[in-house]
Amino acid sequence: MSNDHFCLKCGTRLSLKMIEDRLREVCENCGWVNYEQIKLSAGALVERGGKVLLVQRAYDPWYGCWHFPSGYIEVDEAPERAAEREVREESGLVITCGELVNAYLYQDDPRGNGVILIYRAASIKGEPTGSPETLQSRFFDREEVLHLPLAGQSGNQEVNDWLASKKNGHGND
Repeated sequence: MSNDHFCLKCGTRLSLKMIEDRLREVCENCGWVNYEQIKLSAGALVERGGKVLLVQRAYDPWYGCWHFPSGYIEVDEAPERAAEREVREESGLVITCGELVNAYLYQDDPRGNGVILIYRAASIKGEPTGSPETLQSRFFDREEVLHLPLAGQSGNQEVNDWLASKKNGHGND
């Protein structure tokens, strides 16, 4: 945390102070406190014929690695709509979200720590295609997934949970 930031209310340079047992940026002029917040993302577990949809990242971090289609939730968006939008943007598929599968904490993203909400796709239309955000998107069976480089802490957790569900004979498609 640096002190080269400025107050969002009055434009004064922020200083660092201990508040609530944490070092925080504070405006000495108007008292505004910068409470940093965790990022919130949403994505979908999309299955077809016993295979899972993964997208390959076209940019850093984790360029070339695979993960469930997902991304940040916009300020005016419900998490389920964000997951549906991200699947469409990253894979070309149109889905409707079903139940919440899980929430995963990630602390290894250089853009900031966050939580990702993963929803099960209740319906799927179309075929996977590439996009400006992905090098490719496609469905993988359990054996194929075992050999893929995965994108970060949450990508590993999501895919490993899916693999465990397939090993135990669970899962939908």
